[in-house]
Amino acid sequence: MSFLSRVRSPKLTFFQTLVSLVLGAMALLSSYWCEGSQKVPKPLCSANKLTKCIPVPGVSHNSTSIQFSWETGDDRFVFPAFHAGMWMSCEENIYTDAWEEQCRSFLSLTPGGEKGMLWLSVSMELMYVGLLCISCVLLSLQLCLDAFWPSQRWGQLLNAYSAVFTILGGLLGMVAHMMFMQVFQTTASMGPEDFKPHSYSYSWAFYVAWLAFTCCMLSGVSTLNNYTKKAVMERRRKARLYTPQYYSEDRGRDMEEEGREYSDEEYSPL
Repeated sequence: MSFLSRVRSPKLTFFQTLVSLVLGAMALLSSYWCEGSQKVPKPLCSANKLTKCIPVPGVSHNSTSIQFSWETGDDRFVFPAFHAGMWMSCEENIYTDAWEEQCRSFLSLTPGGEKGMLWLSVSMELMYVGLLCISCVLLSLQLCLDAFWPSQRWGQLLNAYSAVFTILGGLLGMVAHMMFMQVFQTTASMGPEDFKPHSYSYSWAFYVAWLAFTCCMLSGVSTLNNYTKKAVMERRRKARLYTPQYYSEDRGRDMEEEGREYSDEEYSPL
């Protein structure tokens, strides 16, 4: 019972919601939802590009120039790395030997029929983060009320609203994650020729987003469970106080036991 009361502690649920908010915002702003490599023809050699390029008279003077001119198959291609998120897609610049990236809007790569779904996904992600912000504010207010006015009922009401906002935000985030991955897969297969990946996989922001969703749902469910348990036990205690038939010896013993459990859960430390 002590372990369950610790799990349902307002301080722990506030911490879980805050962690979910930070991780969700980090994933939303990141451009590392997916990463992989592209397959593009080798560029012509230039003053800035002297390796992994097609030799040009007057630019390449090394002994491998003839070798490069006779390359066939995959030897004629380079495989620059790329990574993409909801806002940006960045590719390795193949026209210079120094490592640098070229970034462009992911919306500009999305096929016309998928732009609406991408906007809907981004909007739902923003709503998800916004609802988590509201939930964090409500939980912080609840902690303040419990610290200064522990007997007030406003704390439980804030607890209930924060649980609703957290669970609703988690559901919106889950749908938004799946919608964006569907948009990315469509863009990878039907997008511009200079973007189509040769191979790709999920990156760290994808896993961070689902970790944030897990923390969000744990916080919402534990908060709602805490409010429901307190409300039900309070209602049962009032019913026993005002109903005559509950004053029997057996009912009185049960009431004392439930009152002891209620006080332990309400005042147990984190």
